[in-house]
Amino acid sequence: MTKTFPEGFLWGGAVAANQYEGAYDLDGKGLSIQDVMPHGIMAPPTEEPTSDNLKLEGIDFYHRYAEDIALFAEMGFKVFRFSIAWSRIFPQGDEETPNEAGLAFYDRVLDECEKHGITPLVTISHYETPLHLAKTYDGWVDRRLIGFYERYARTLFERYGHRVKYWLTFNEINSVIHAPLMSGGIWTPKEKLSEADLYQAIHHELVASASATKIAHEVDPIIKVGCMVIAMPIYPLTPDPKDVLKVLDADHANLAFSDVHVRGEYPGYFLRTMRDKGIELTITDEDRELLKHTVDFVSFSYYMSLCESVTPAPVGGGNILGGVKNPTLPESEWGWQIDPIGLRVILNQFWDRWHKPLFIVENGLGAKDVLVERDGVKTVEDDYRIAYLRDHLLQVREAIEDGVELWGYTWWGPIDVVSASTAQLSKRYGFIYVDRNDDGTGTLERYKKKSFDYYANVIASRGASLDG
Repeated sequence: MTKTFPEGFLWGGAVAANQYEGAYDLDGKGLSIQDVMPHGIMAPPTEEPTSDNLKLEGIDFYHRYAEDIALFAEMGFKVFRFSIAWSRIFPQGDEETPNEAGLAFYDRVLDECEKHGITPLVTISHYETPLHLAKTYDGWVDRRLIGFYERYARTLFERYGHRVKYWLTFNEINSVIHAPLMSGGIWTPKEKLSEADLYQAIHHELVASASATKIAHEVDPIIKVGCMVIAMPIYPLTPDPKDVLKVLDADHANLAFSDVHVRGEYPGYFLRTMRDKGIELTITDEDRELLKHTVDFVSFSYYMSLCESVTPAPVGGGNILGGVKNPTLPESEWGWQIDPIGLRVILNQFWDRWHKPLFIVENGLGAKDVLVERDGVKTVEDDYRIAYLRDHLLQVREAIEDGVELWGYTWWGPIDVVSASTAQLSKRYGFIYVDRNDDGTGTLERYKKKSFDYYANVIASRGASLDG
């Protein structure tokens, strides 16, 4: 019997404002940290925007949103995950009154989604803290950001809550450990940032996330709020019990964020970590009450798995997030190891751990695509992307058969955008090719890749075409 995905499964794609909108200084928008991060996650920021920052123009979604959403509809999207740029709504981040021109832009985006019957899934904060909050307050190190974020979130819920059912509070919130500026808006350089300040910033974000969940449910009980984390199964490199224990420690560091979001309190292993590090977090009684406002679902990105070992292996380092390289897995052109089975593993792990509905909101393959002509039409013969998508979706389907409750799947990103990790356009993920190069040249014209039709067929068949 042919296996299909459930009726009502939300198929779609995901993008982030800082990587695709452009228009960084139009209609009252303030600067965000991304406007001074021209070289990706780990590179130091500049003081002001520079001409080599591809994110300043992105792929010009700000002016081409209707065209792009129509292409998503042509693929059959049921859901479109996008983020709202905080500094488009509150240019400095700490104002009392929002920028109406910014709010109106997202009204127009939602109009197009509704026109095509596409459900919006909105991320409130996706790696784009207003630059003023980073420089003036050192980002989430300062408790005052909780109040600024609450005002921002309430503004969004009251403006769009009747139109948007699904919300995510922070993108990949557990990434703040690896990228304090990108994820936490923390202006202090990572090498100078104390662990005490880092973990206090994490606490402030977790409280703000819980507070936003509370506000959303007050504005409209039908709203569903999810957390969003990096998901990565971690395997012991060897059967040595010390390697297994190393995996447990790594899992704890990664899962603590979702444990708080779902359970409403800090787990014992996290409290022990704080004691061992000699860190005493400032946690108020009000904080503890707010944390009890738990999420409705857990969403995550999945790109890779990791190995851990007490003895670094001779095969070299791990993926972008550390660990040890798995000698059994292939890797992408950027060294991200490809592990479709790991997606089934993580889906089962998360479901067994929390019994909350799950949502895969990022999964994809960055590759160097080549634009060619086929039958007089420009396209990309991206069979490697099709294979990646098929292999991962087959494992997703198996996880659903295992009993996992999964609401949807959004591919990152359905159209080529500026890479978050490298700030390149040449690291392409999309089913739609955008004519723009790493040097900023190009027409910004859109072309359908071979994978465009493949994904459309997967959606139309509810996954039955994966077998053929």
